[in-house]
Amino acid sequence: MRQHPNVTPMTVCAALALAASLAAAPQAGGNGSAATRTDQQASTAAPPALAAGLIGYKIGPGDMLEVRVWKETEASVPAVMVRSDGRVSLPMIKEVDVVGLTPGELERLLTARFARFINEPEVTVLVKEVHSERIYLVGAVKKEGSIRFHPSMTVLQALAEGGGLTDFARKKKIYVLRTQNQKQIRIPFNYQDVVKGSRMEQNFAVAPGDTIVVP
Repeated sequence: MRQHPNVTPMTVCAALALAASLAAAPQAGGNGSAATRTDQQASTAAPPALAAGLIGYKIGPGDMLEVRVWKETEASVPAVMVRSDGRVSLPMIKEVDVVGLTPGELERLLTARFARFINEPEVTVLVKEVHSERIYLVGAVKKEGSIRFHPSMTVLQALAEGGGLTDFARKKKIYVLRTQNQKQIRIPFNYQDVVKGSRMEQNFAVAPGDTIVVP
């Protein structure tokens, strides 16, 4: 094999050494940065199942809904209450059974119904008020019992609805009991940290049926 006249054994060795050092440097740095990112994520990420807002919510009697049909003001309704028979009355499509549906399921149902009268309707269902779902407070709160669930209500707001904590409450030991996938899970809530403005990820949105326990 012919060698290029400008290539010498010294230049070959130098090139190999430089390549090895370049290959090693990113690998070490990459591992370090990846480990740092992992540590940061582990310390700041909220516990699973806390992504809230209407988790597990299904429409019930007494709830107030808003139905928007894009560019169709005559078909839109700013506020409609679910009657005790589980129905709502809407323009064009008349009576609709809505109890037991999620907002997303109702959007798909209404889209199909409105499609008989409107070309490619875009339907949005907003929950304005929830009267059918409750949150439960037990333990060292000033008013034990159930409170009305509101969309996007946080743990701190729910405790405030219950009149706040008593003087004997163990503020670092509060937890929320939630039924998820037919299993009951326990989610910690450190009241003391949250009111100081730290670990705000613990002030997650409650879900219908949650029980907040204050030891």
